[in-house]
Amino acid sequence: MDDRAVNIWTDGACKGNPGWGGWGALLRQGAHEKVLYGGEPDTTNNRMELMAVIQALKALKRRCAVVIHTDSTYVHKGMTEWIVNWKRRDWRTADKKLVKNADLWQALDALVQQHDLSWRWVKGHAGDPGNERADELANLGVDLARNRGGAAVCAD
Repeated sequence: MDDRAVNIWTDGACKGNPGWGGWGALLRQGAHEKVLYGGEPDTTNNRMELMAVIQALKALKRRCAVVIHTDSTYVHKGMTEWIVNWKRRDWRTADKKLVKNADLWQALDALVQQHDLSWRWVKGHAGDPGNERADELANLGVDLARNRGGAAVCAD
């Protein structure tokens, strides 16, 4: 792991799909650490996976090298394989349907342009400490949204 880069672990959670959802992000650069989490009602796991990365990148105050660690194949493949063709086709799939969650993909695409970013897929629930912490945060996000009756965000 590069201590000069900001390493970010992200995860999403959903109780029901759709249902109460949460997202979590652990940001680490050297000895510095920040956690973010939040949640929403009536959402999907894929939206929460995307929201975790979006909120983490929004928290960065300047351009930097970033390594995103995600256990979401949807997010990883979306950003490393699929997005080029979606943009070329005006946010449509190969069979001409609108890309699901295009609003979040577009927001994420804009944020990615502001940093020097690389993507790492990690196996979920396999002992990666950053991934395990992001999972805990995502579940806290579900609880936070439920307790507040709607969308909520917390940064520690």
